Amino acid sequence: MAFFNRPHPNALPARTPDRPHGLQIEPIWFEWLALGGLLLFGTWLLGMRGVWALLLSSDPTGITLVIIVVFFASTLWCGARSRELQRQRQLLQSASGEGWAAEYLAALRARPVDDNAPLDLLVEMAQAPHHTAWWVNGIQLKLGLLGKVIGFSVLALQIGNIQSFDASQSQDLLKSLTQGLGIALLTTMVGLVGNILLGLQLTRLDRFADALVADCQRAGLHIGRHPPA
Repeated sequence: MAFFNRPHPNALPARTPDRPHGLQIEPIWFEWLALGGLLLFGTWLLGMRGVWALLLSSDPTGITLVIIVVFFASTLWCGARSRELQRQRQLLQSASGEGWAAEYLAALRARPVDDNAPLDLLVEMAQAPHHTAWWVNGIQLKLGLLGKVIGFSVLALQIGNIQSFDASQSQDLLKSLTQGLGIALLTTMVGLVGNILLGLQLTRLDRFADALVADCQRAGLHIGRHPPA
């Protein structure tokens, strides 16, 4: 009979009373869904106002379109990542013996030669993918700066090609000069907005991953450094 009462080898230790049951899982997936709904509404509203057409038509280099595509692709990745992190947190709470936390605790029970290896592997799974996402977030800002350089370069070339100033052609001259300036300002603005919005999502993911790692370590404190009986 004792055999059937033996716990699963990867099962998590019982929850301690200092962690209230209702406060253990933050709804990060639903938070992202709410943000995604706001972004969809904003996208539709800007489209109705003709802002998207203005942005894309004012940038012949295509950098604005690239920034927009990078932002929306990264936002979808953040949604998938938030769902996975919340699932891992639910597995930790349910003590089902599955997920990153179970692998971490099983590694602690195995008493590896490198004492830091279980924690390093847990951090790799919970936090390492975010580093690449932060790099992609920086790409948006760099693309905006690249657009600024290209825009001012176009402006400088247009000014250099002016042979003489004719007052009757001032309107056409100003129109050609402002094209380069428009490229510089629009790409910088889109890159900054995308960088800020994606940075908010990544910061929230980082904080949730930190909390998940801390909770796994807290669960590992009840295992101790002694081999199982």
